[in-house]
This record gives sequence, C-alpha cells and structure tokens, in this order.
Amino acid sequence: MQFPPPQRRPGQETLLPMINVVFLLLIFFLIAARMTPPEPFAVTPPSAEYAAEATGDFTLYLGANGQLGYRDALDGAALPALVAAQQAYCAEADCDTAPPRLTLRADARLPATQLAALLPKLAELGFKGVDLMTTGAAP
Repeated sequence: MQFPPPQRRPGQETLLPMINVVFLLLIFFLIAARMTPPEPFAVTPPSAEYAAEATGDFTLYLGANGQLGYRDALDGAALPALVAAQQAYCAEADCDTAPPRLTLRADARLPATQLAALLPKLAELGFKGVDLMTTGAAP
C-alpha cells in the first residue's frame, strides 16, 4: 500500500517585525513630542493686536478671580511650588548668566491691579523676565 507524501504546512508568519515597528514608532513619538503638564484650570488669555506665544521655562496660571496655579499646586501652594521648581532648575543650569523666564497665563477678566500686584512678587522670587501669554485680536 502506498501512502501519499505528507503535505507540508506553510511556515507560520511571525508578528515580531510588526511589534518591532510599533515600538520604534512609539519611541520616536515619545522623543519627538513635547511633554507639558496639564493646566491647573481653564484660562482665557487676553487678546492683543499681535499674539505672543510665550515660551518661558516655567508657566504660572492666574485665574479671573485671582487664583494662582502652577502644575498641580493651587493658590497658596503655587508660589512655593514655583520657587522649588526654579531652585531645582537653577541647580542644573547657570541662572546668573541666563535667568529663567516665566510665562504668565492670566485670564482676560482679571483686574489689571491684581496682575500689577503680582509682578513685584515674581521679581522678588528671581524671575527677571515675565512673558504674558496673549491671543490675536478677533477680526
């Protein structure tokens, strides 16, 4: 009795190259993306004739009711958290020759007197330059 030769099974395709590609893409996007902490609360920046996209080393939020926010610290804890972050930054960088810049995201409904009262406090903390974030004027 003659038996037919056994049929060969086709080779299984491996998913390893696809997994490698996915991980390489993940690593690429993690390196290329700019990671920013979430906003502590919503702020509507004031409008100006020319929009200023401020890119300071730190970002402080100032709400319409005068509420301060830095990363996850709010109100009374915001300025001490900002100072701690500044000290950690200055431990690694030379802050004497290039002082860190602060981006201030103030709400458009905030009274100017409250904003003016905050600026000397920020200068005392060591921020020589404060950039106010604005949006372009509506047509």
